Amino acid sequence: MGFQVRESVLQFAGFKDRQKRRMSLPIGRFSERLQASVRSRRNSSTSQSSTSSYTESSSDDENDAGVSPREKKQQSSKGFTDFCVKNISQSSFGRREIEVAEKEMSGLMALRSRATDDKPLKGAKIIGCTHINAQSAVLIETLTTLGATVRWSACNIYSTQNTVAAALAENGLPVFAWKGESEQDFWWCIDQCVSSESWQPNMILDDGGDATHLLLKRYPAASNLIKGIVEESVTGVHRLYQLSKNGKLTVPAMNVNDSVTKTKFDNLYCPRETIVDALKRTTDVMLGGKQVLICGYGEVGKGCCAALKGVGAIVYVTEIDPICALQCCMDGFKVVTINDVIRQVDLVISATGNKDVITREHMDRMKSGTILCNMGHSNTEIDVQSLRTPDLTWEKVRSQVDQIVWPDGKRITLLAEGRLVNLSCSSIPSFVVSITTTTQALALIELYNAPVGRYKSDVYLLPKKMDEYVASLHLPTFDAHLTELTDEQAKYMGLQKTGPFKPQYYRY
Repeated sequence: MGFQVRESVLQFAGFKDRQKRRMSLPIGRFSERLQASVRSRRNSSTSQSSTSSYTESSSDDENDAGVSPREKKQQSSKGFTDFCVKNISQSSFGRREIEVAEKEMSGLMALRSRATDDKPLKGAKIIGCTHINAQSAVLIETLTTLGATVRWSACNIYSTQNTVAAALAENGLPVFAWKGESEQDFWWCIDQCVSSESWQPNMILDDGGDATHLLLKRYPAASNLIKGIVEESVTGVHRLYQLSKNGKLTVPAMNVNDSVTKTKFDNLYCPRETIVDALKRTTDVMLGGKQVLICGYGEVGKGCCAALKGVGAIVYVTEIDPICALQCCMDGFKVVTINDVIRQVDLVISATGNKDVITREHMDRMKSGTILCNMGHSNTEIDVQSLRTPDLTWEKVRSQVDQIVWPDGKRITLLAEGRLVNLSCSSIPSFVVSITTTTQALALIELYNAPVGRYKSDVYLLPKKMDEYVASLHLPTFDAHLTELTDEQAKYMGLQKTGPFKPQYYRY
């Protein structure tokens, strides 16, 4: 369902010589120099160990093993205590990561600059439930710069950057998230955002629908005061449409996931640039010549297929949609069923947004050494729970990498326990995220400022005008210059010279 966007919203908007010298040295003198060099390096590394470098690794989890952040008393340097993160002392490292991301997120920063004086979100109280990383932090701080107050939790128990969460808390923002939350912690963190005594939310920014689900189920009275919901994932949008169909959606909702700027950029280019990185970081696997099964040929599947084909993998695809299947065939990939190839493939990636795509029966038939991971939002695509049985043994290899051992000795490597592998095990390109987060910010501005009655309790798509505006904010990064229609050309095409240039139904 389309709608018209008010113009005010868019307005806010020398090696050999050294070798010879070494060879001419007597053995004893060379050995002495070598030992001295090693001692020097050791001393240097010791003196630098307390300076400005930090890398999150599995050892961080091990150092705090058994101690939940919920059990700690935490306070920022300014006395702020309304937060729960892994370690507030790491905030300075997170702040540097945010500053690096800002340099790459040109479109979102341009929107922040243009709308700062107008404060279009003044009075907005936003519950956020998204991935918490350097890129989302730039969005969160943009929303507060534009006048909003926020409370934030993570939509994925493994994707939180602890240093970034600490930086947000140090900046006085209520953040409840840390990497490696339990399921109980996950829902507790969302509840802290919803149920604060001195704060009544009126907007939701969701990624997966969990904050929306908790609010509607546990706090129905509070949900009546919500002015709008912005949702960016396939899973969350599906939930919203189900609520609307059953007459249980009580507020207007904006479907950001199906906007052109999300679908054609984030969903495609982000997986294309991150899936190989995630696999390399976790398994050190050589992908050339490997047989790979990708479940789903939507935009995410397309990105994964392109990346893996580019490094020489043999790619098979499963698909339920004949149109996507035909695209897949014409892109040079073989469309199969899971049962056709499950015994022979080396790597299985789910990217459908559905549930029970990879079942225990499928996993029982996989060969030893198969790698299994998920690129869809929800952790329901792989039936991980069916692997938690007495006959199977779980062995932790490294952070986010487990091997499940069958009674006959067969081993399957599972990444991130079936959760979103690129955000759990890799990093994502800030520029692509800038496109999505700018779209989210504009959707929040539109819903918050809309007069009563403009939107009913239904799910709305972003208008083409807003998609084009988001794209235009990012073009200067590439020094791109748009051609302008003449008056006659605009009249001939039946368009306004400033857009929109395509009808709402146009497929890019």
